[in-house]
Amino acid sequence: MAKQFDRIGAQHADFIARQHIFFTASATADSRINLSPKGLDALRVLDEHSVCWLDLTGSGAETAAHMRHDGRLTVMVCAFQGPPLILRLYGRGTILPRGEEAYGQILASAFEGKELVGARQIVRLDVDLVQTSCGFGVPRYDYQGERDSLIRWAEAKGEDGLADYRAEKNAVSLDGLPTGVT
Repeated sequence: MAKQFDRIGAQHADFIARQHIFFTASATADSRINLSPKGLDALRVLDEHSVCWLDLTGSGAETAAHMRHDGRLTVMVCAFQGPPLILRLYGRGTILPRGEEAYGQILASAFEGKELVGARQIVRLDVDLVQTSCGFGVPRYDYQGERDSLIRWAEAKGEDGLADYRAEKNAVSLDGLPTGVT
């Protein structure tokens, strides 16, 4: 049975910290729903009511567009090893662009000041509901390690190449919404 909580408890934060993958879902009232897997040890619990992740340059910027136009955001974390559990975090998201003060503060406090190559923003979720469910139908998988493909790609592009890529591929969403990613 699903259980609901009004905050991220210590047991939830511990579970989140042990997982290697999480999923994000966002949309506007009139857009396609975006659902993305994330890894690379990017998710952090900031406090009982917020989490964030370091968002890297990729093929699209749907979440950024949706946060500018709507803000609804869900993060899901599931256990693929150990006891079964699914944890969902519901709330409103905001984008903290790279180079801005809030980005730097969270990078320093939550990521020990370590910025992965290709970082373009931090996405912060202000959580208004935490829900757990059994996860009995989630299969078991063995974690073998992170893929380094995205990091190697970003390193090969360099800062100027990444800026050009973002301008070409990340400026608008699939539905033509501006993302604010520069």
